[in-house]
Amino acid sequence: MKEMNKLYIFVFIFLLISCNEEKEVSSIDPVNWAERETDIKPEDSLISGKSYLSVYSEIYSLSEHKTHDLTATISMRNTSADDSIYITKADYYNTKGDLLRSYLSHPIYIAPMETVEIVKDEKDREGGTGANFLFYWRIHELANMPLFEGVMISTSGQQGISFSTQAVRID
Repeated sequence: MKEMNKLYIFVFIFLLISCNEEKEVSSIDPVNWAERETDIKPEDSLISGKSYLSVYSEIYSLSEHKTHDLTATISMRNTSADDSIYITKADYYNTKGDLLRSYLSHPIYIAPMETVEIVKDEKDREGGTGANFLFYWRIHELANMPLFEGVMISTSGQQGISFSTQAVRID
């Protein structure tokens, strides 16, 4: 019986140690991203725009000396039922305005009524309390504007916090 208990303990410790998988701090589905790549031709006569979205890697709690880390879901939404939209850049900046990541190497399309997301992991604190995204996009002249939203969430024990932000067009 003691040998069996030792075996269970050994297996438990082995499984615990082997679960030390490194997790991404910010993710997109690379297969999905590559499948979305597209070329934008000059004859497509698209109009260009730029949108600013505030997101938060962390938020102050009680004072400026205590923060809570947040997971952020960044949604890029096509509000048109008829036309695709095109995202040419999705850049992530920290509180100081330093570019942390560019998520696109080629323009992508988002099909009518579709949503594409970027998830920023809770452990990724690089952005700080004033992180933001700039999205550069192209649409057909009569198409609906794209919608960019951020949903931030954190849970600890029985406490939870969540809130959302919406982008504003800046160009």
